[in-house]
Amino acid sequence: MTENKKIALVVQSGTIDKLYCAFILASTAVSMNWEAHLYFTFWGLSSLTKGAMEKATLPGDYKHLEETMKQNLKKMNYPTPYQMLKRLKQSGLVKIYACTPTMQMFGIKKEDLIPEVDSMVGAATFLNIAADADVNLFI
Repeated sequence: MTENKKIALVVQSGTIDKLYCAFILASTAVSMNWEAHLYFTFWGLSSLTKGAMEKATLPGDYKHLEETMKQNLKKMNYPTPYQMLKRLKQSGLVKIYACTPTMQMFGIKKEDLIPEVDSMVGAATFLNIAADADVNLFI
């Protein structure tokens, strides 16, 4: 039996554009029967707290485009980032990791995180996962 290819993504931003980027890449990988491993750190980790993804916005330089983007996504019947994450998890090919040092730095506890988080790990653990991946990206 052949092992699945793997993509490892470091998600360091919780802005809506970066979340869509990470989840689109992960969903494309899943559609190709790849495993996707997403490591959320810094402001990306903040998006894993309950209710945060629903409030994700564009960064300041692009804030003036946010309403247009959201209207266009709605017209396209595009899922929200959190809906995408839930669908990704249903595939069984996606693992979500929360960065433990960032959790400590921001005062985030396990119970603050959405239930889709698989593990809370440090950088060394994720680097071992990424070392085994076919593609590694920083978002």
